[in-house]
Amino acid sequence: MRHRTRWRSAWANVGALIGTLLLSGSWTAAAQGAEPIKIGFGMALTGGLAANGKAALIAMQLWAEDVNKKGGILGRPVELVYYDDQTKGATVPGIYTKLLDVDKVNFVVSGYGTNLIAPAMPIVIERKLVFPGLFGLANNEKYNYAGYFQIMPAGPRPAVDWTATYFEVAAIPPEHR
Repeated sequence: MRHRTRWRSAWANVGALIGTLLLSGSWTAAAQGAEPIKIGFGMALTGGLAANGKAALIAMQLWAEDVNKKGGILGRPVELVYYDDQTKGATVPGIYTKLLDVDKVNFVVSGYGTNLIAPAMPIVIERKLVFPGLFGLANNEKYNYAGYFQIMPAGPRPAVDWTATYFEVAAIPPEHR
């Protein structure tokens, strides 16, 4: 139950980001009709990260269901469009290209994990898209892309900061903890 709450909380943040983008005027008035807002992503539903990917998908589906029960975003329902990336980074560029060019999604978010976020980065950067990342470490250090948002509390240096606090606490003598 605690995991479900944490996932819902993370996706509530993504929802707030999507709402902010829509309200910012980056969408035309004509686009605010009854058509769904399509959010696209690849997700590890098979392969080594499938357990985590399936949990992430369930959280996203719960979030979309909650949003749609409340009237959607700007009166438009949310529709999730996703494909199994099979926990293979090589499948990711094709998935995101299809989401954007064929499925015509309005917004993309990452799949689960560093090795599945990294291959999508060049595509979203080339198209100047906002890109929330789900549980990835240091995906943006190479690019320093302003449109990338990590939705994991890993600190400004995620590859290092993820464990730094644990080591700092371990260095405190037991009598001072």
